[in-house]
Amino acid sequence: MRLVVNGRARTLQPEPGETLLETLRDRLHLRGTKAGCEQGECGACTVHINDRPAYSCLALSCGLDGAAVTTIEGIASGDALHPVQAAFVDCDAVQCGYCTPGQVMSVIALLQRHPDPTDEQIREAMAGNLCRCGTYPKIVAAIRQAAVALRAAPAS
Repeated sequence: MRLVVNGRARTLQPEPGETLLETLRDRLHLRGTKAGCEQGECGACTVHINDRPAYSCLALSCGLDGAAVTTIEGIASGDALHPVQAAFVDCDAVQCGYCTPGQVMSVIALLQRHPDPTDEQIREAMAGNLCRCGTYPKIVAAIRQAAVALRAAPAS
């Protein structure tokens, strides 16, 4: 099967029942995507599949032939952080950092759909991402800062 991961075509032969999380971490050594609950409840493993956020622990790799997958490793531009990553750092929204990659991927998807999200849209988009450190107010501040930065950025 073939996947395009972070813009790079990959040919793989996953085992039956192998999840995308396992493929990313164990076969492709992309360890930025975190294994959390592995039941689709915590959001630590959130990636984008064909530009939509998805829990990689629930997606079977064999069902994704031809899909485009974006992980946390695929969002920065060289050494420059993605504006959402920069906002998380600026707003200190990264306490232990374990859930941060999944949070960032969910925020990027949110801001692609809603460049100026309402509080309700933020709550709904982030409802599937849990943070045991409880840094939710700082994550919301980071979302607001990133939204402003992305609206001000030239279109690419």
